[in-house]
Amino acid sequence: MWTQIDAHISQVTGEKFQSQQRRSVGGGCINQGYAVSNGEITYFVKLNQASEVAMFEAEALGLEEMLATASIRVPKPLSWGVAGNSSYIVLEWLELGSSNSNLWEEMGRKLAAMHQASSSESFGWKINNTIGSTPQINTWTADWAEFYIKHRLGYQFQLARRRGGNFPQQEKLLAAIPELLTHQVQPSLVHGDLWGGNAGCTASGEPVIFDPATYFGDREVDIAMTELFGGFPAAFYKGYNEVFPLYAGYEQRKTLYNLYHILNHFNLFGGGYSSQANRMIDQILR
Repeated sequence: MWTQIDAHISQVTGEKFQSQQRRSVGGGCINQGYAVSNGEITYFVKLNQASEVAMFEAEALGLEEMLATASIRVPKPLSWGVAGNSSYIVLEWLELGSSNSNLWEEMGRKLAAMHQASSSESFGWKINNTIGSTPQINTWTADWAEFYIKHRLGYQFQLARRRGGNFPQQEKLLAAIPELLTHQVQPSLVHGDLWGGNAGCTASGEPVIFDPATYFGDREVDIAMTELFGGFPAAFYKGYNEVFPLYAGYEQRKTLYNLYHILNHFNLFGGGYSSQANRMIDQILR
């Protein structure tokens, strides 16, 4: 397997690469991650089952789309494919370091710049991808509320029913969404899975985001998720609002947007996420 991955790296870079060191590093709860080095240059390699190669292809295409905005730093994808019984993606290695308020403020400004990249095809993306290991449907849709009902919450509710989830006010919530999302939404290129574990700063002092679930949607979905699991530092929001201020009503919409991720966590991990989702639904409909 590693010989095939080395050969693909050599082919893409045009320089012979033969890995001498392979060190296990965090790859999230979905993948195995490795720092792979030939003694001079290091790459980040993520592995999964061979059947998951489409997930890595979508990640690579998402990173390329984000790179094309020339806004915020993301790891550059080099290659991806299947080797033996595994699928893989090879990414630029970014050494992470400590952050401070200035760097978080800069991250907010750069994310705001990325969010200004839009799409003439409205909401969605060119292919489906994944949120964690859950399929994420990105069919192009002209209306944002329709997209969010059908391809975000509605789809997660379908999966949750198969898992035995019980959400008594599900239909009432879905019916209310057009009235809850009446603000003027422009399609923004979003990260799609922007929690604290997918953001940081390089050792050289540059904000970076990674592990995206890219699509064109309401930029508020990214900002809402930054508040979901502990929140980003206040400097991040200060920097963001300097460049691209959030619209009135965001505080009411963020719970609706974060419900998507809590439902996804129920579908991935079960447990108490069901009751958390029901509390959020009650709060939204209040």
